[in-house]
Amino acid sequence: MVTHRNRPFEKPALSIPDQVELLRGRGLVVNHVARAEHCLRLISYYRLRPYWLPFESRAQHDGDHIFRKGATFEDVLTLYGFDQQLRRLVLDGIESVEAALRAQWVHHMATTHGPHGYLTKSLYHNTTRYGEAKTLLTQGFRRSNDTFAEHYRETYTSPPLPPAWMAAEVMSFGQLLAWMVNLKHRQDKQAIAKPFGLDECVFTSFCWQLKDVRNICTHHGRLWNRRFGNTIKRPRKPVELAQAIQGADQRRLHNTLAILNHLLGVVAPETPWRERIVHLITGCPLVDSARMGFPRDWRTRPPWGALPPCHGTTQGTN
Repeated sequence: MVTHRNRPFEKPALSIPDQVELLRGRGLVVNHVARAEHCLRLISYYRLRPYWLPFESRAQHDGDHIFRKGATFEDVLTLYGFDQQLRRLVLDGIESVEAALRAQWVHHMATTHGPHGYLTKSLYHNTTRYGEAKTLLTQGFRRSNDTFAEHYRETYTSPPLPPAWMAAEVMSFGQLLAWMVNLKHRQDKQAIAKPFGLDECVFTSFCWQLKDVRNICTHHGRLWNRRFGNTIKRPRKPVELAQAIQGADQRRLHNTLAILNHLLGVVAPETPWRERIVHLITGCPLVDSARMGFPRDWRTRPPWGALPPCHGTTQGTN
């Protein structure tokens, strides 16, 4: 068996016109060359590449990249624009859930263990992770120039770290999860998760994936057909949510959207987020919802089935 693992990288950089010609040579229809060059210059060939992969045909030889007959550069831009809108919608939903999670962590830890009780080492399962979390919080609090942080540092000599409600504003989302997940006693984690209507095991696994999704969105990564490394534990309750994810691909986006929709129903019950998600997906015929992990009959299931489809089109940007 021949291996190419140790060969040197020898691909040359191509000019923008040459990139267009390469795509056309592989069968992609480029109706407006000037616009294609503009997009490749401002978005980049490599960033657009994942959005034309769904339009490629199976090649006869490894390494060949041939487009399906009739595939256009405009199709690629439409899929790219769809993913942009999807990321914005998902990030908008995450923002509300993240704020609620911070508030609930603060409320439980401060009222149950005291304003600085979250710093008690015995509350945590892994002392090494506790130490790492405390170090990151210390560094972040020292760097913070927020008014509350400056006031605390100038006014109080001990403890050197602030109470929970200030600490939560300094932590990143990932740091907050590290404090929460490392809690030793299940009743603490269960108390934080209870207002969200999920068991703490389901809630915790979802929050970890939500962190990854958030990072993808903030770094403008491909989201729509992403395959995740970790899976979310399947909830048994509420029944509507359990029905929504039954049979869905556990490593695709659908389950993330379904649980995020459930949480938004708790923290922002008046939000039209669900309607916007359905209209975005049904409004872009180029999107294969199966690649997002949606079950075949998702339009008849809760929570998506009560809405009429949108027959518009999603336009690419740039």
